[in-house]
Amino acid sequence: MASLRDLSSGKYEHAGLAALYPDEALQQALNLCHEQIFERVLETPLERQEADLKECLERMPGGLQTALTHWQRMEAYRVLMPERSPDYLKELFCSNLRALLEILQEERSTARSGE
Repeated sequence: MASLRDLSSGKYEHAGLAALYPDEALQQALNLCHEQIFERVLETPLERQEADLKECLERMPGGLQTALTHWQRMEAYRVLMPERSPDYLKELFCSNLRALLEILQEERSTARSGE
């Protein structure tokens, strides 16, 4: 959902849906969907979030280590949050992501030292 949002305006963009629905309805629907998915992610057990995050980062150009380093340094995950979510949920999400990235980084370091 976050990939449908223009970072400079905060508006969601989807050409197919825009051709069928008025902009206001489209914005409301996509924002609501984004918020619901965001909340479901936060309700997911951390072990599952870790597995999902690892799978996601492994598929990125440059692989897991490059993505881990970039996400930790730049906090790239911040663009994934819905704009209107409560601050406490955003803080929880960021805290979880920082912890999960640290765990994945530690797992990589341990695996390399054991090789």
